[in-house]
Amino acid sequence: MVDEQQFRRDADRALEQLKQSLIAVEEDGDFEVEENSGVLNVVFESPKAKFVFTPNAPVRQIWISALTTSFKLDWAEGAFVLGKTGETLPVLAARLVREQTGNEDFSL
Repeated sequence: MVDEQQFRRDADRALEQLKQSLIAVEEDGDFEVEENSGVLNVVFESPKAKFVFTPNAPVRQIWISALTTSFKLDWAEGAFVLGKTGETLPVLAARLVREQTGNEDFSL
C-alpha cells in the first residue's frame, strides 16, 4: 500500500485530470462540474442527479457515488481501477455519464 502523501498526490492528479476532461465536454454532456475541497461533483439537470468523486485516504481509494451505487477504485499499475470490472477512473466516469444521460456517444 502506498503511503498517504503519495496517495494524495496520485488522487489529486487523477481527479484533476478527470475534472479537466469533464469540463471540456460539460455542455455536450448536459451537466455541470463543481469542485469543493478536493471533492469533485458532477450535477445533472435532467434527470436530476449528482455524482460525487471523493478521495478516501485512510483506505487509499477513490470513491464514487453515482446512480444509487458506491464504486471504490484502488490504485493499480499507475491508475485508479474498479476491481470488479477493470475500468479506470475516466472509463468508469464516462460509462456512468452515458448511463445517466442516455447519450451512448459520450466519451472522455
